[in-house]
Amino acid sequence: MHAAHGVSRRTLLASAPALAAGLRLAPRAAAAAPFPQPPLIRSKNGVLSATLRVAFTRGVLPGVGNVNLRLYNGHVNGPTLRLGPGELLDLTHINNLPPNPDQESHGDHNIPHKFNSFNVHTHGLHVSPAGNADNVFREFAPYDPAHGLTTRSYVSRIEIPADHEGGTFWYHPHVHGSAAVQLSGGLMGALIVEGRIDRVPEISAARDVVMCVGELKLSKGQVPDLRAEDDLSSLPSTFVVNGNYRPVHRLRVGEVQRWRLINASAFTVLPVELEGHTLHQIAMDGIAFTRPVERDRVTLAMGNRADVLVRAERPGTYRIMAGSTLLATVVVVDGPATRMELPAELPGPTPFIDPGEVVRRRSLTFHSDTDAFPGQRFTHAFRITGDGATPATHDPADPADPTYGRFDPSYVNHTLRLGDTEEWTLHNDSAGHSNHPFHLHTNHFLVTAVDGRPLDTPVWQDTIGINRAGSVTLRVRFKDFAGRALVHCHHLQHEDRGMMQLVDYVR
Repeated sequence: MHAAHGVSRRTLLASAPALAAGLRLAPRAAAAAPFPQPPLIRSKNGVLSATLRVAFTRGVLPGVGNVNLRLYNGHVNGPTLRLGPGELLDLTHINNLPPNPDQESHGDHNIPHKFNSFNVHTHGLHVSPAGNADNVFREFAPYDPAHGLTTRSYVSRIEIPADHEGGTFWYHPHVHGSAAVQLSGGLMGALIVEGRIDRVPEISAARDVVMCVGELKLSKGQVPDLRAEDDLSSLPSTFVVNGNYRPVHRLRVGEVQRWRLINASAFTVLPVELEGHTLHQIAMDGIAFTRPVERDRVTLAMGNRADVLVRAERPGTYRIMAGSTLLATVVVVDGPATRMELPAELPGPTPFIDPGEVVRRRSLTFHSDTDAFPGQRFTHAFRITGDGATPATHDPADPADPTYGRFDPSYVNHTLRLGDTEEWTLHNDSAGHSNHPFHLHTNHFLVTAVDGRPLDTPVWQDTIGINRAGSVTLRVRFKDFAGRALVHCHHLQHEDRGMMQLVDYVR
């Protein structure tokens, strides 16, 4: 776990004129920041319309100093988007970043590049990956007439299915080559789909709290453009909750709250716990359980979400920890003598997948090679191999070649037929990298075994960490939406470097 240090306020700038002027925010005194909630945008009449402006934002973050970050609407951590099944997510994206110096000359597509281009991935949503929906092959490039780029404005229109699960999801940029740099500077936000779980009386009575944990990587007040092997991973980490460093949260004795925990880090697995309290987990990756599960801690790989209920039992001060890193402090105060209840049952989840439904099995191996390219700026190789189609660097293909299995945007690794059910086994044989989180776009999967041991109760997820020298077995049913999408490692520096594959959902 990286050492954390100094951020204490989410909002950098409040207006466009301030943005242009480079407003300075005075450091606060020693008092901790109040617990923040990101700005909330709700749907109206079946449509959620929002504009996300991305620009370099100058200011002073208390405890850090002068910063200059790529941000949504001037905030570290973008607005929370909240809508329901059957509704439309209508987003306008404005790219106010300067032109990319390497717009046409970045070379190898598995070398980080084009840090001022972005798009949007609605992580965990079961929606179309095509057109102007959750299509991560789009590029929202900056205005650059010299290269034929004559607009700053782009549109996403994402239809949420009427039977979509209600739960916690999130959004972030996903242009291959720039995702790690952008997420490490605060381009992230919560996305909530309302559903049956929200109508459980004990849950609807609880305060709904977003806790989006980001990991900033700052050098001289900026996220450095990734130009060499360890530009980001060697930097100290600043963990923020909704953009605040170590905020303080308050509950009354007996109060129950619903915490939507999001690991929006690009680098670090978070074992989250609240001192002196039990976490009652009610959902994982946006899919509800059948009943709350008591846990001392909830472990979130990069990209994971967990919904938990917390009941404040005794007055006092308690820490929210992720391993040795302090994320926030909870102060429990005396209040009215009311003890809120916890639910005994929940309305989820989607029925499990029977082994008899499986029509094909696949194996994927996440592999990294240290110093595979000596003398180059980026010396390590990150790739996925296995029994699916793998792009060959030459004929015959040599799996020992460190370029074999790196992402090729023109090569479909897996053709997946809608209606089919498959079983995949994922392996991590990378030396020196303790966890490769596997993420599948468009469809959730059912985790049935970890490190060869069957789970007592399978769990629906869209992201799952694979331990070093470990394995994960899952079943997945391909549903509803045709189009090209991705599977990849959600350690985004690995993904930007080639640990990703292309899938094609076909009818």
